[in-house]
Amino acid sequence: HFLKLTLNLIPLWGPLKELWETVEGAVLRRQPESVHLLDLQLKKHKPHFVSLFKNPAKSAEQREKVRKASTEGIAIQGQQGSRLLPEQLLTEAFILSDLFDIGELAALELLLAGEHQQPHFPGLTRGLVAVLLYWDGKFCVANSLRSLIHAIVLFSLKHIFIHYELMSQGLTKRILSLVSEINVTREFERLQKERGLGNEKHRKEVGAKWLLLSFPHSLSCCQSSLTKDDTLALIGHLETMTAEADGSLDSVNLALVMALLYCLDVSFLEQGTEDREDLLQALPLLTERQYVSAVHSRLMDSQPWKLPGLQAVCRLAWALALRALSQLPQALVEFTEADEALADQALLGDVFLFMKEGMLGCESCGQEEFYIRRIHSLITDFLALMPVKVKQLRNRADEDARLVHMSLQMGSEPPSSLRKDLDHLMVLIGEFYSKDIFGLELGLEFWCPTESLQHTSLQGSYLGMALQRPPHKQVVLSKFVRQMGDLLPSTLYISYLRMLKGLANGPQCAHYCFSLLKTNGSHVMTSSENGVAGSPVSWEHFFHSLMLYHENLRRDLPNPDTSHYRHPPLRGITQRELEGLTAFLQLLTTIVTWSENARLALCEHPQWTPVVVMLGLLQCSVPPVLKGELLHCLAAFGKSPEIAASLWQSLEYTQILQTVRAPGQRQAAGIEVELNEIESSCEEYPLTRAFCQLMSTLVEGSLPVNLGAGLRVPGFEPYLTFLRDAVFLPFPTRAYRRPAEKWEVADAVLEVFHKLLRDYEPQPSDFVQEMVELQGEQVPAHKPPGHSIMFHLLNDSPMLALCLSLLEEGVRQLDTYAPFPGKKQLESAVLHCLCLLDLALQKEVMFMDLLRESQASLLVSPLEQLLQGVSPQTRRADHIVNIARYLYHSSSNPEAAFQSAKILRHIARYPNIQMRLVGDFTHDQAVSEKLMAGFVECLDNDEAEEGIEKDALKKIARIQHETQIHILNLLITSLELKTPNLALYLLGYEVKKPVSSTNLQDPGVLGCPRSCLHAILSLLQRGSEKRSGPLLSRQAPHLAELCYQVIYQLCACADTSGPTMRYLRTSQDFLFSHLQHLPFILPSEYRFLMSWLMKTAAIELRVTSLNRQRSHTQRLVNLLLDDQPHTQHAADGESGMEEQTRSVSGFLHFDTVSKVRRKLLSVLDAIDFSQDVPELLQLDFFERTQIEQVISNCEHVNEQGHTVCNVKLLHRVLVAEVNALQGMAAIGQRPLLMEEVNSILQQVVERNRVRRSLSAKRHALQSWRSLVETLLTACPADLIPADDRQLIIRDLLLDLHDKVLSEDAAGELMPIVAGAVFTLTAHLSQSVLSEQQQGAGLEGAASSGFASIANSALHLILRKLLDFILCTGGGFQRLRAHLYGSLLYYLQIAQKPEEPDTLQTGKSMWERLTAPEDGFSKLQRENLAIIESYGTALMEVVCRDACDGHEIGRMLALAVLDRILSIDRQNQWLVYLCNSGYLRVLVESLRQDDATLQGLLTPQPPLLKPLYIYESKMALLTRVAKTGQGAVELLRCGLVSQLMECQVFDMIPDSDAHRVMRDQSGFIPSPLDRYRQILLPTLRLFQVILTSTTTNHQQGAAQVLQWLIVHADTIQSLLRCQELSMRALQELSLLTGIISKTALPVKSNPISNLSSLLQQRLCLSLLGRLAGSERERLLKQAEMAAPGESAERREEMEVAMQQVCANIMEYCQTLLLQSSAQAQFSICLFGPSGGEPAGRDAGRADLSSTLPSVAYSRAPSLGLVLYLLKNSAADFFRFHQSHRQSLGKLQSLEQLPPEELKELCQGLVSGPGGVEKISSVQRSLLAKRRLVQLINNRAKLLALCSYVIETCLFVLWRHLEYYLLYCTPTDPKDSLLPGVSAYRSRLGDGEMTERLTQLQTEMATGFGEALQRKLLEVEGLYSQVRSRYTFIQALVRRIRGLLRQPKI
Repeated sequence: HFLKLTLNLIPLWGPLKELWETVEGAVLRRQPESVHLLDLQLKKHKPHFVSLFKNPAKSAEQREKVRKASTEGIAIQGQQGSRLLPEQLLTEAFILSDLFDIGELAALELLLAGEHQQPHFPGLTRGLVAVLLYWDGKFCVANSLRSLIHAIVLFSLKHIFIHYELMSQGLTKRILSLVSEINVTREFERLQKERGLGNEKHRKEVGAKWLLLSFPHSLSCCQSSLTKDDTLALIGHLETMTAEADGSLDSVNLALVMALLYCLDVSFLEQGTEDREDLLQALPLLTERQYVSAVHSRLMDSQPWKLPGLQAVCRLAWALALRALSQLPQALVEFTEADEALADQALLGDVFLFMKEGMLGCESCGQEEFYIRRIHSLITDFLALMPVKVKQLRNRADEDARLVHMSLQMGSEPPSSLRKDLDHLMVLIGEFYSKDIFGLELGLEFWCPTESLQHTSLQGSYLGMALQRPPHKQVVLSKFVRQMGDLLPSTLYISYLRMLKGLANGPQCAHYCFSLLKTNGSHVMTSSENGVAGSPVSWEHFFHSLMLYHENLRRDLPNPDTSHYRHPPLRGITQRELEGLTAFLQLLTTIVTWSENARLALCEHPQWTPVVVMLGLLQCSVPPVLKGELLHCLAAFGKSPEIAASLWQSLEYTQILQTVRAPGQRQAAGIEVELNEIESSCEEYPLTRAFCQLMSTLVEGSLPVNLGAGLRVPGFEPYLTFLRDAVFLPFPTRAYRRPAEKWEVADAVLEVFHKLLRDYEPQPSDFVQEMVELQGEQVPAHKPPGHSIMFHLLNDSPMLALCLSLLEEGVRQLDTYAPFPGKKQLESAVLHCLCLLDLALQKEVMFMDLLRESQASLLVSPLEQLLQGVSPQTRRADHIVNIARYLYHSSSNPEAAFQSAKILRHIARYPNIQMRLVGDFTHDQAVSEKLMAGFVECLDNDEAEEGIEKDALKKIARIQHETQIHILNLLITSLELKTPNLALYLLGYEVKKPVSSTNLQDPGVLGCPRSCLHAILSLLQRGSEKRSGPLLSRQAPHLAELCYQVIYQLCACADTSGPTMRYLRTSQDFLFSHLQHLPFILPSEYRFLMSWLMKTAAIELRVTSLNRQRSHTQRLVNLLLDDQPHTQHAADGESGMEEQTRSVSGFLHFDTVSKVRRKLLSVLDAIDFSQDVPELLQLDFFERTQIEQVISNCEHVNEQGHTVCNVKLLHRVLVAEVNALQGMAAIGQRPLLMEEVNSILQQVVERNRVRRSLSAKRHALQSWRSLVETLLTACPADLIPADDRQLIIRDLLLDLHDKVLSEDAAGELMPIVAGAVFTLTAHLSQSVLSEQQQGAGLEGAASSGFASIANSALHLILRKLLDFILCTGGGFQRLRAHLYGSLLYYLQIAQKPEEPDTLQTGKSMWERLTAPEDGFSKLQRENLAIIESYGTALMEVVCRDACDGHEIGRMLALAVLDRILSIDRQNQWLVYLCNSGYLRVLVESLRQDDATLQGLLTPQPPLLKPLYIYESKMALLTRVAKTGQGAVELLRCGLVSQLMECQVFDMIPDSDAHRVMRDQSGFIPSPLDRYRQILLPTLRLFQVILTSTTTNHQQGAAQVLQWLIVHADTIQSLLRCQELSMRALQELSLLTGIISKTALPVKSNPISNLSSLLQQRLCLSLLGRLAGSERERLLKQAEMAAPGESAERREEMEVAMQQVCANIMEYCQTLLLQSSAQAQFSICLFGPSGGEPAGRDAGRADLSSTLPSVAYSRAPSLGLVLYLLKNSAADFFRFHQSHRQSLGKLQSLEQLPPEELKELCQGLVSGPGGVEKISSVQRSLLAKRRLVQLINNRAKLLALCSYVIETCLFVLWRHLEYYLLYCTPTDPKDSLLPGVSAYRSRLGDGEMTERLTQLQTEMATGFGEALQRKLLEVEGLYSQVRSRYTFIQALVRRIRGLLRQPKI
């Protein structure tokens, strides 16, 4: 974002930066979106190109406006009003304006931009940043110009640019005048004077901008032809050009020279390119005679230039152009004939010498491919077009050689007039072609292939075309190379060798050169007998000479014990010979380096034996320089492993480095002496450096283990000791004549250490002290060299200290930003040091583990601890800080920054070090800012790219990318550790205060520096405003993934979440801008990228919902769920058209509203569920099972948590296995074995890829699921309307199922999908139910379906759900648990909601039968039809899961069976359950559950799972028992007998004993509660069986009665229950219900009779307790126990107590009816006393608890029944009143006051203040639910009261009829109740008569008129809607009649 002043019309930076980015995107990156922007930008910036670098002029008007900006303000584009600027800013603007001579407004805008960009330049003021931006703006224009001109030439983008005719508008003259004006020194002085230069880095950047700036200007002409005036102007400029101090041109001048050379280039004439004819027409050289004439006369001018060599180059180029033109038909004869004269003049001007020194001497020459190609064409054109001149040069050279020879013989000086043109030409060719950084291998043109090359690795221009005739030019050049070597004069010998060395640079060139030297030798052998007198340029001659030298020098071999060794005589070799030998060795080294064939051919030659001869020469007294060249040459030979092995042994044998000292030898010999005595005194170290290079080459292969065996302890140790102790450790203290050599030595030796440690893998054998026999003694063996280096690095050794010191020195030198000798080598040495530390950190864990296991006596310390040591130089513990400071130099040293990041990442794993690091990093403010800037700079790098390209530039980009990866991994690792940690510091959080108090700001705001968080966000934001989305996700998906992961971790961590999310939401709008681009189209391995973004979005949705930030939540929800395009909005009526989501009209008519794919569904589409699995291994040699075992042994969990196989380790294991094979057969089959090993490794790599891909998909799907669940669960429900919610869930469910049910869907993804399906179905069910509750109603639903979602959609969901269940097969039981849960939720949709019982007159049977089917029944029927269509396959799966497997799966399968059975009217499932034996299995499993259930009753149960499964089983069996068929089947399966054998029912826990041990949380129920959870389901099951078995009632009742008898003690203790809690009352209500239903006619069985009598007595006693005043006490007790839920608790208690009373009265009624149909033969259950128990119990309320025996022994009186009757009548009216009120409230729910609504909701909402939080809609729904609950509760109570009244009246009537009509004092009939008999026996006849009379009186009083009226009213109010109408009326009439009649 650029600030732009409205008044400033000529910007200097912002728009120019945009221009460059557009040009770069269009031209360099070929981005399609940038191309159309380019034309607009070019039109806009045309003036900038024409008036190149012309600054906007100053003016008094502008100055005045700027001056007033502090008082009146100034307008800024895009901002309202004027902005007041501080005075200081205006002062700086005036300084800047004067400094660069620019307009005041432009200067002010530049300063504002500097202020805005200041966070990107830590440590600089806004003024210094403005200076940088000023030059950067100019750089952008220049670079754009250059790129566009390149584009014209390379990509023919003429249509974009040509119409601007920039060249015709004086661009070239402008460039030339600029170049002549530019004076770096003057500009720097001016900046210095005005304090426009900052620190070293700022100076370097300004200087770099200068160089970059001047370079493109001049280069921009290079690729285009100039007009006549421009060309003459350019020549005029070149005439006055001067060179640098060393004679070379600077980069600017070289670019201008090249521009002219390209103007004079006609090389395209000989190339048959397609556009040759066009170019012939367009080139001024061919079309404009005046152009040729003007240029010709200017270059023929005899006036010398300031640089004669440059004049010679231009003349040569013109001569060659004229020679080429002369061959055209329209040749300009008058000019072309002058080519010879021009060439002569050029040669006289030492043209080739200037090209070598002036042009090749410039550093930029080798860095531009255009330059290299032009110089190549210049050289080759001269050789090809002017063969006569070349011949003349050779003749002249031969003549000069003779003169020199004669003068040498005569002993006089050679003549001074000798020309060295050919010499210079050869040296130029050698120099030019020896550097080939682009790998062009242009030297190939000098070689003409004579035979077809059979070489696979060769790639060149003419490869494979040997049969065709090569081009003429190539033939001429090849001839030149051969002819120059024929009869070569000695004066040209060295030059010729140097030329060959240059021409042999490249794989093919080296091969040709090798062949040439070989051919020369073979000619000699045939023509000359002795083989020496022939061509001196042949292998034969070279090696023969070497052998002769060796022979001569060996005779003079000094004795090491004499003093002559220190001053070796040079009798054998003269200086000239030394130069010749050096040239030959360099040529040999070049050929051998490039060509492996040459290497082997030379080495295996039986006569030459180069390695032996060279090693021999190394032992002779020759200068160190030559020895160095010999060692370099040996190093080149050592590149072949075959040669390297023998070279090791030869080295050891010749004792170049003395490893064995002879007995009695007084002093050392060999290279060590040369280093210490000769090289040190000369202060030059060529031999040492060459030796290090040789070691470096040789250690790349395998080190021979038995090196030196027999003479010493075998191994590499002596060499390592020499390198470490004699070379490395003393290197800082030695003297160096050439300062750069110090770092060259360090670099060379550290490279060897690096390679040794890189190839070392710690082995257990390294830590065992092995012994070897040496000359009869046992001596300790040497360890591997890598082990030795590890040992030194894991100790506070001099080697480690020097490495750390070198790192400190390196960063200190780099901080100066100044060039110094050996800078490149120092950087390389530093890199090797960093690599050593990194490798040591990687290998130390295994090293120390093996050391610990071996119990060896080595002492080592972890390197990360040693790095915390104190530096001797600074006296501070700053080693790690020094390593981190290399990140600050990432732009100049990307590899060092990369290694630094790797090391820091290793260290960051240790939490204890992290805390220290934070302190070290923040200790010094300046260092802290630098470190932060370093990390940020690495992350900010624009040039970093993913990839594995070998190209040098691409390699740097890849390293920078890897650095970013390591830094992000460092942040991720650190964030997982406790605070304070490194990540928090780097990301800009508080480390000295609580992290949550951080206030994140944009960089620069409130002094906030640019942190890694800002860098990460800017990386991700790049391109996010464009349609294509964030660039990073496409260019570097792995990097983007890590960036998103860091942000997710910050949002997920409790401490950082608040500040991070606040910042992302307010400053960045980060999530919305990124989510709108989902899904990213990426390979499956990179799907993690979307995962982290979705997980972050889920957190954001949750947080904004909790904080009531509705607008934020709403935006995100709309973005993710909308199916309307954002620009259009659907009309109101169209929002419910869910069936036409993607209608055809939507696609055809763009103006109509068309649906788009929901974002969530698009993301799901992007997750590919299929996964290609690698095929099974096809093995011929290895055993598959063993290989699989080895692969599994090599597996480990990587940093991302994936289980992958370590391919390198596996490779080592397999190769070791192959190497261990013995015998000839194994050797013969080795290639085949290795091939199989390779195939195994490829398979494992593929497996790893598949695992990573699957893991990424799993993670993405999991994140998607989290996002969906958060959307549906955490967001406020009213954000998504109910109808939309259902359609969204429908779409999600259908798409999920479609993907998971496809044939190739991966099984690993199924569990996540099942979980998502479960959640979605639950929400669908909830949504449909809530919509129905809100009054959507089902009036119209019968036809169209449920509310918003059509029935057809629901059926589709059900079908797919059942398909999913079936496709999981036998496995995946845990997965099916989710699906069963989903199925249950789905089936719940069709469940009819609870309706209020209004007690209105019910419909007639006919009305019910003919009523239309409601929506619920219809859906239920259709659901069942679908389920049944799947047949027994589905039944089998569900039944199998219900009987066996995982506990949760079983419970849910049982629940599914229960639900399906409840809707299966045809009983198909029940029949299958019975016939397949599953029901019997379930029944029989109850007996097996007994032992586990008993274990649950211990005070501390192990697990409650068995209890839950038992409850699920019983629920299912209860459901089965609800049909008569099912109940009979259960009895047949022996259900009751199974339950009889269960002993758990007899184990009632003591309620008081375990109260102390109760679980405080309330989650684990008490033992008594657990017992009830076991008993109650059984009682319910019996009750249902007794109810269902209508036809076989006797059979069912008999079996249940049997159970009651078996567990009689338990039953009796339950009936005697002291504490009548809620649960106890539920227990009693079920128990009494069963007892009443099992009251069978009395049989002769005495046990059952006795049991029945006990039960009768206990039941009646219980009735006495519950009908009496204890009832009120219990209700009060319930209210006090749970004050918050008092109303609900009281209601439940009332229902339970009424139920018990009703059951007991039913029992009494049954007993009465069973004993006799007539009253006179009936038994008496109640005594003949009419006194109400209230008075008796009131005085002693606690009678039942204190004196139970009294209470049980006495028979209850009839007064109790009367009391119960009265109470029930009173309760009835109370309940009826309450029922009517609640019904009224329900009907006028909308008019209820808010307080009443809150009161109604109170019981249904948990937590304090819960009612306040819910919405009004939700509140009214809850109130409605509560009212329905109240109404139905009251209806139930009314039914129970009515039943109790009826049974009480009946019992009262039977007893009164008996007592008052049939009972006589002498009645022989005995009551079944012992109490009554005892009562009678106590009373005499008279008393009995009196008692009966009293009974009649009391009853008449109690059963008065008021009660009778009440009872009749009850019947009127309630019973008339039931079937027993007038029953009460009849009984009341009879009782009244009995009480009125006189006693007979």
